[in-house]
Amino acid sequence: MSKTPLILVTNDDGIQAPGLHRLVKALDVVGEVVIYAPAGQQSAVGHGVTLHRPLRVTETQPGWHMVDGTPTDCVMLAVRDLLGRRPELVVSGVNPGPNLGDDVTYSGTVAGAFEGMLLGIPSFAVSLAGIHAEHLDTAARVAARMAGAVTRCGLPPDTMLNVNVPDLPYEALKGVTVTRMGRRDYQDEIVRREDPRGGVYYWIGGDTPGHVPETGTDFEAIERRQVSITPLHRDLTHHGAIPAVMDMGFSL
Repeated sequence: MSKTPLILVTNDDGIQAPGLHRLVKALDVVGEVVIYAPAGQQSAVGHGVTLHRPLRVTETQPGWHMVDGTPTDCVMLAVRDLLGRRPELVVSGVNPGPNLGDDVTYSGTVAGAFEGMLLGIPSFAVSLAGIHAEHLDTAARVAARMAGAVTRCGLPPDTMLNVNVPDLPYEALKGVTVTRMGRRDYQDEIVRREDPRGGVYYWIGGDTPGHVPETGTDFEAIERRQVSITPLHRDLTHHGAIPAVMDMGFSL
């Protein structure tokens, strides 16, 4: 009889986030689920690690652990020390909004899975690619099917998956496609304001970003109502640029 896979779940929206609870419920049929999630909102923290203050972990109910840190902190603490057993899978999500193209460099959701990959564990992040996040159950159902596939087949070394699901009823999805990262067209605005005591503060904001239309990308898949699965690699080296950098002739 095969061992029940241990699935470590995290997110970047906090332990109370509806997407996390829907995900855990869906994954319960795949394996034993344990949750280490941030105490509060950690969106857009990227792959940040808390180094300059202590971290506290509170078990809020059996299997549920609240960490006053980032998604990366959550996975690192769980795998390196607290679980007592190495998980077979790390899943991060469900994020109530897309993580497409260049979003992955900012995303705490993606970072949770990326840390799992760095620790040598098959990992994926799952996001619901819609502004209003109406169909979290759809993304959770897709994640459960993906979890089953990954626990059966594994993933290539040093690779994680970034999964984006259209914000539609499950029956309205038009299939699955393996994609590459697209490119965002960010229109961020810096808003400068003054508090009642004369101090200046700033908001980074702006309209919902667009993207560069290209074939084969995660953006195109979502527009076609398809689930996008983008393999992300640990090696960020631009190998094709090495000759050009060498031709610069830089030396000391």
